[in-house]
Amino acid sequence: MKSKIEPEVRFPEFRGDWELRKFKDFISKAGKKNTAGESYLAYSVSNKSGLIKQSEQFDGSRLDDLDKTSYKLVNHGDFAYNPARINVGSIAFNNLDNTVIVSSLYVVIKMSDKLDNEFILQFIKSPNFNKEVRRNTEGSVREYLFFENFKNIKFPYTSNKEEQIKIGEFLKKIDDTIALHQQELATLKQTKQGFLEKMFPKEGESVPDVRFPGFTENWVIRKLGDMSASFQYGLNVSSTEFDGENKYIRITDINDDSREFSKENLTSPNVDLTLAENYLLNQGDLLFARTGASVGKSYMYENKDGKVYYAGFLIKARIKPEYDYGFIYQNTLTSKYRKFINITSQRSGQPGVNAQEYADFPIMVPDSKEEQVKISCFLKGLDDTIALRQREVDALKATKKAFLQKMFV
Repeated sequence: MKSKIEPEVRFPEFRGDWELRKFKDFISKAGKKNTAGESYLAYSVSNKSGLIKQSEQFDGSRLDDLDKTSYKLVNHGDFAYNPARINVGSIAFNNLDNTVIVSSLYVVIKMSDKLDNEFILQFIKSPNFNKEVRRNTEGSVREYLFFENFKNIKFPYTSNKEEQIKIGEFLKKIDDTIALHQQELATLKQTKQGFLEKMFPKEGESVPDVRFPGFTENWVIRKLGDMSASFQYGLNVSSTEFDGENKYIRITDINDDSREFSKENLTSPNVDLTLAENYLLNQGDLLFARTGASVGKSYMYENKDGKVYYAGFLIKARIKPEYDYGFIYQNTLTSKYRKFINITSQRSGQPGVNAQEYADFPIMVPDSKEEQVKISCFLKGLDDTIALRQREVDALKATKKAFLQKMFV
């Protein structure tokens, strides 16, 4: 007997129960081998990009000599997935106008005409599909989901194909909006990176390519240590449950992209705070990761982040008042800084940069603090716009996730 179900969110014009069905009633195995050796384009399946040309994913030269007669054909409308990586989303739908080929390791399936492909593609993106994948995989060291296992995956089914189509189209519109916002975000990030390269002098030069009018003096080299009143290592104490006021920032709490203090998993330092006042951050303090894979990661404290103490794997630089801390922080986002970190952090064991080495970082700086401020304000404006766009993307993704949960039981 089939299980009768109904989603939480549904278009009002549709009635009737849904059913919990298995794919075995709706799919057939596809993917005949390319035995004739036809020159179809070879593709792989990426969990981020879906079908992607192998020449784009790998070094194209190493693919030229591969025997493609064992590759499988993926016709328009077929699904292809990697049985060893479907748990991380390596499944794709061929919506191209032509047949492509994939490695013989892949599984290729064709859906019944009773199913709308976009409806199924959206279900595949849902948390329920991931649960079903985990339930049906087999193996010990590495888990696999072969065709026979895929057939046992349960999914919510409405026999009204018009309803399937409407759900698929609705969710795809959200995907398209997210993709558009992500493209705008990527363009903004490229713009910001371009300004970073042009608003600071190139190697061996004393003025930048792009400059605000009214400033003409040559820039000079200063070391970070000369522009800092102090360098100090952080608290070597564990974290504890957030007390509602006193925040504890660790390397992992600094967002890799935005360099903002992530508030998702707030903690407090497990220490008598009356003895830790020297570790409380002030406006404009800069933090630097001193060891591990994140070495070089930087963060600039602003009062809006509240009361923040910093942890032991971070180094604090307090900038002298005659220099603009925002200007110095923006220098830590440049390719010159990344090159400095890559060279300086080389160790026989774990990569690291200590306080003295950070103090030696050379920065080209104008003597005019007004010019420093103008540059940092302009670049921070771009950062704020990027952060706003990122929040919009995150909100859209959260909305999409909620719809997936509510439109697929």
